[in-house]
Amino acid sequence: MEHWAETLRLHRAEQVPIKEISRRLGIARNTVRSALASESPPSYRRAGKGSLVDTAEPEVRKLLVLDARMPATVIAERIGWEHSITILKDRIRQIRPQYAGIDPADRLVHEPGAAAQMDLWSRSRGSRSGMGRRRCCRCCW
Repeated sequence: MEHWAETLRLHRAEQVPIKEISRRLGIARNTVRSALASESPPSYRRAGKGSLVDTAEPEVRKLLVLDARMPATVIAERIGWEHSITILKDRIRQIRPQYAGIDPADRLVHEPGAAAQMDLWSRSRGSRSGMGRRRCCRCCW
């Protein structure tokens, strides 16, 4: 990471040639070339290992099609799950919304500025307005 930043600085700011950068930093010229060609610093990315639940997920999905509200413990029992229930529950929590229908009691979510609400209410004529005084119309509030 620090070699990458230093390589870019030397080449772009000080106009140092690739061969000299290689000599100063003690890295190969091809490494300097690849650092100059890359848009971001090098990073280590390990391939995903997978999960125990990956093999059982198709069976879980079949059961969720039948009943989207089926508890995770019942699903685990029906598929013969012998491992930790926590990792199974976590996966079910992720995929259950795909099978659950729309609940009419769900909360509506509006983006800012997408909706407005106004309460159109006014006092009736002759209603009391503080300290027992009567107002004759809306304009005399």
